[in-house]
Amino acid sequence: MSQYHTPVLLEESVSLLEVHPEGVYADLTFGGGGHSRRILQSLGAEGRLYGFDQDRDTIRNCPDDSRFHYVASNFRFLRGALRLRGVGDGGVDGILADLGVSSHHFDAVERGFSFRGDAPLDMRMNQRGGLTAETVVNTYSADDLTRILGDWGEVDTPWKVANCLVKARAATPIRTTAELVEAVKPCTPKKDPSKFLTKLFQALRIEVNGEMEALKMALEQSLKVLKPGGRLVVISYHSLEDRLVKNFMRSGNFSGKVEKDFFGRAQVPFEAVTRKAVVPTEEELERNPRSRSARLRAAVKL
Repeated sequence: MSQYHTPVLLEESVSLLEVHPEGVYADLTFGGGGHSRRILQSLGAEGRLYGFDQDRDTIRNCPDDSRFHYVASNFRFLRGALRLRGVGDGGVDGILADLGVSSHHFDAVERGFSFRGDAPLDMRMNQRGGLTAETVVNTYSADDLTRILGDWGEVDTPWKVANCLVKARAATPIRTTAELVEAVKPCTPKKDPSKFLTKLFQALRIEVNGEMEALKMALEQSLKVLKPGGRLVVISYHSLEDRLVKNFMRSGNFSGKVEKDFFGRAQVPFEAVTRKAVVPTEEELERNPRSRSARLRAAVKL
């Protein structure tokens, strides 16, 4: 498990989940199983935990525990997957999601998630999925590339980078991570190129995996599956994710606008448990530098 992924904000997130011994819980991002194992430590004999992951590589990390149920699925199918397993609406005591990419994906160079090294431009978390980063880079129009680079990567000059890619692929298809890095060299800033490449790879990864849409779907379904008093705990790693989570916990929608009834009373489905995002301690940052961008938020369903 430790080789696959070091769990981030482990004690803080499970503490905010307030695990009841006989409760039903969902870990939407099973990964290396670190958070799931910690939840199982707090569950009693009758408790149940459902661990979701679309990457079949994670099945090797499953604990040998009858209370744990592995769900080989993207968390966007949360509600349906739970129903198939006998857990109806209002039947879940807590949901935990540790978003982003596991250490395993970055370290497995052949998966194409990292710009350090040379590998096929893949970036699929679910390797049975059809869309790859190679397809995006080589077939998307300049306008569509501009959109995803701006929206998903928050790149400063997305149109310049898009035009750079279009020009490079006209000469020869861009098929590997090293070829991608080479293709954008003309528009890579000399100051902090790693930051720029991180944004570029993030944009492509989010597009390939439909991450923002999946997150929206899971958050909306959390309202259905959680029981009153149930808790939603989410760790995000970039402002796009954190903004969605913050707004949804605040208002029940993604704009963050709180609806009011005829009498002016706020109509909100959650009450925030964390007023501000919880961030890793200095000790955790030293132990696991990849946790530096983590932001943890929690809310209880009213």
